[in-house]
Amino acid sequence: MRIKRILIANRGEIAVRIIRTCRELGIETVLAASQADSDSLPARLADRTICIGPAQASQSYLKAETMVHAAMASRADAIHPGYGFLAERAAFARLCEREKMIFIGPTAEQIDAVGDKLCAREKAEAARVPVVPGEP
Repeated sequence: MRIKRILIANRGEIAVRIIRTCRELGIETVLAASQADSDSLPARLADRTICIGPAQASQSYLKAETMVHAAMASRADAIHPGYGFLAERAAFARLCEREKMIFIGPTAEQIDAVGDKLCAREKAEAARVPVVPGEP
C-alpha cells in the first residue's frame, strides 16, 4: 500500500523535517498540534493541521487515543510519531496496529525488546551485532 497522507504526531524541528521529506515524496501531511502550536512553523508548513488539545503535552501529544482518532478523522494512511512522546511507547504502536493504522516506526515487540536492557543485548548478540563485554 502506498502512503498518501500521514499524521505527524510531534512538533518542532522533527515535525518540520518530516513535513519536508513528505513534500519531496509527494505525501500529504496532517500535523497534530496542541493549541499552543497551532501557529508554529510546522503548522504553517503542513498541508493540514488538526488540534489535539491544550498546550500541556500530557493533555495533547501524549494521548495515544487522541492521536489515532485524529489520524482516522483526517483519513491519514499512517502515523509518524517522530521521536520522544509516543514514539517509544509499545502501547501506541499496538493501538495503531489494532486500528489498522500504519505506524511509521518499530513494532511494539521491538519497542518492548529495546526497553529491556537484557533483552536488547540478547537480541543484538543474536543478530551478531558487536556488544561491549560485561553485564548491562
